Amino acid sequence: QDAIDRKEKRSETFKTAVHGLETDTPALKTEELGRRAPQWVRDNLVTMCMRCKEPFNAITRRRHHCRACGYVVCARCSDYKAELQYDGNRPNRVCQECFIFLTGHTMLEDREGKHKGILEKGAAEVSSRSLLCSSLQLLDKNGKGGTRGWFVIPQDDPLVLYIYAAPQDVRAHTSIPLLGYQVRDMPQSESRHLFQLVQSRQVFTFVADTEELKQRWMKAMARSAAGITDPEEEED
Repeated sequence: QDAIDRKEKRSETFKTAVHGLETDTPALKTEELGRRAPQWVRDNLVTMCMRCKEPFNAITRRRHHCRACGYVVCARCSDYKAELQYDGNRPNRVCQECFIFLTGHTMLEDREGKHKGILEKGAAEVSSRSLLCSSLQLLDKNGKGGTRGWFVIPQDDPLVLYIYAAPQDVRAHTSIPLLGYQVRDMPQSESRHLFQLVQSRQVFTFVADTEELKQRWMKAMARSAAGITDPEEEED
C-alpha cells in the first residue's frame, strides 16, 4: 500500500509536467513518460534550474535537458541515467524526479514532501491558474533603467504579485503584497505605457508593451489592492 501511495503521489506530480506556457509544448501525460519524446522547454524561458532552483551561469552551472520530461535542469539535478522506451531503451540523461519515477529507486534525500516557500511557486504552474500574467518591465527608482520579467497574480493568492525572471522559472525572485496600494495611471512617455503602484513612500513603476495590457494590469491590481478576491465580485 505504501508503494501504491508513493506511485500515485509521483503520478500527480507529473500530471502537470511540461506545461505549454508560451512554448507550444503539449503536456506530457504520466503514462507517456519515457515512452514518448518530450517537447523541450526552451533555454531562454528559464534562468534557474527547474528542479533545485539554483540560477544558471556559463561556467559552474550550465543548462541541460531531461530526456524524459523536457525540463531545463543543471548538471547536478540531471546526473542520472534511465532507459527510455522511445529511444530503444538506451540509457539517457534524466532528472532525479524522472529517475525515481522510471526506475522505482528511492534517493537518500526525499524532496517530495518539502514545503514550498512563498516564492517557490513555479511560474508555469501559477500562470496556468492566474488572474493575469504577462511580461512587464519594472523600472528602478530613478526611472531610467529596469528589469523585464514575468509577472503573475495567482488565483489562489490574488492579493500578491509574483515576479519571475522568465516564464518557466520554478521560483519567483520577489513578490509584492498588493493590498492597500493605489494604482496610478501615468502619461505615455516615449511610446512607453507607464503605470504605478503607490503606498506611502513606496512606489513601483511598471512599463507594459501595449496600452490595452496596461489597462488590464491596472484593473487587476486595483481589485487586488482593494481586497477583492472573487473574480465574479463587482467593483464598488
